[in-house]
Amino acid sequence: METKKVSSTKKIQLIKGEFTSSEANDIIMSLIDEKINFHKLQRLQLWEGNHICKTDLLDGRIKELLKEKLNTKEFLVNTKEIGKKYEINGILEIKVSE
Repeated sequence: METKKVSSTKKIQLIKGEFTSSEANDIIMSLIDEKINFHKLQRLQLWEGNHICKTDLLDGRIKELLKEKLNTKEFLVNTKEIGKKYEINGILEIKVSE
């Protein structure tokens, strides 16, 4: 019987192309918002299971993402020029933990 070798990594080309300022803003903000909401849901699930649980790590990650969201908005506003596009290349890399 033949055994199939399974890779322990996977890459997904999530975003690739040139976008207007508005499109780039929509794409990036949507991704950051989804990740923030994911962590908020994790935090709520922990709290529902134990009202005195510590959520410092999740709170910290949410704050980091909110800061990145603000920094990205500022970057897009400060670099917005008529006719200019933004090139976005977003590769999601998944690895199996050891």
